[in-house]
Amino acid sequence: MISADGTGIQSVPGVPREFHCVRCGDCCRWSGCVMVGESEADAIAAFLNLSVEEFLDGYTALAPDRQGLTLIEKPDGSCIFLTEGDECGCRINPVKPRQCEGFPLRWNFPGWEKECRGAAEALRRERKNGKS
Repeated sequence: MISADGTGIQSVPGVPREFHCVRCGDCCRWSGCVMVGESEADAIAAFLNLSVEEFLDGYTALAPDRQGLTLIEKPDGSCIFLTEGDECGCRINPVKPRQCEGFPLRWNFPGWEKECRGAAEALRRERKNGKS
């Protein structure tokens, strides 16, 4: 199956064929671990014009399983790098972690499509076009 974004990367089951991210930021508002690898930490720190140590101290925490680092969250559970308002988006989009980049085409969780505006729009288009 070709991915919904046209990259040729296989999509996981359950992603509507017509899925297109609408950049609403809803997936960035779900509480949970966003794991950050060493090379990702280096890239994010450089993008933010911080030393790696400053980035790690200010924006990461030890994951609950103690097997790596995760981005910290805002008090409401949303990602520390989510910008709100008319221009909602990711402050580190060009260097965001692979985990973020892969959602929902390479991984997702049961019920994700009920929380994602892009999925809702894709499902509406598929029903309208008789592809459900």
